[in-house]
Amino acid sequence: MTIDERYLRQMALPQIGERGQARLAVSRVLIIGVGGLGTASSIYLAAAGVGHLGLVDFDVVSRSNLQRQVLYDECMVGKPKVICAKERLSRLNGDIDIKAINEPVTEDNAMSIISDYDIVVDGCDNMATRLLTSDICHSLGKPYVYGAISEFGGQVAVLCTKGGKTLRDIFGWFSTDAVNASNAVIGITPGIVGTVQANQTLQLLCGFGEPLIDRLWVADFLTMQTSVFDIA
Repeated sequence: MTIDERYLRQMALPQIGERGQARLAVSRVLIIGVGGLGTASSIYLAAAGVGHLGLVDFDVVSRSNLQRQVLYDECMVGKPKVICAKERLSRLNGDIDIKAINEPVTEDNAMSIISDYDIVVDGCDNMATRLLTSDICHSLGKPYVYGAISEFGGQVAVLCTKGGKTLRDIFGWFSTDAVNASNAVIGITPGIVGTVQANQTLQLLCGFGEPLIDRLWVADFLTMQTSVFDIA
């Protein structure tokens, strides 16, 4: 492969090297939701050289997003998030393919959208979409990198690997009609959690470290206490 100077620092890691970089170049990652979590994870996945990124969202950039969704700026307010995200990420790394899907994930289209990718990163903001995504990933045997935030804390898990746990093993009792968590949040919270999701994705793609497969990482950024729990 031709070595791009931008990747030299990560290719110097024995856990990645040329072989890992080559894997990234042909990998296909879908990010559902390009809000706080999705913008953070997409920046680092694009910068790392993931060759094919899919971005799914149907919202537009609002001024209230700018406090935490740092992929966007004031000139983008009112414009579709996936279009703005694609433009910014393409300027960051023009060698990767980015597909913008400006529509919600529903029972009618989830299978066709998800089936085209190797890994799905959860940037959703509602439980109904999360559960649907987990169900489809489970049926297809595609890893689902779950992430969620609230106020000063967050959590991440890798689910839906072959024979592994699903989101319903954590929230099986949760009604999809229930009110979602508070939208109060400090801006760095989705940045940290989304970056952890990106790291989990790179670990899965390159095969290094100990990804959070069937384990839930929980972090409190007020106290900086973190815990990892096995998912029963």
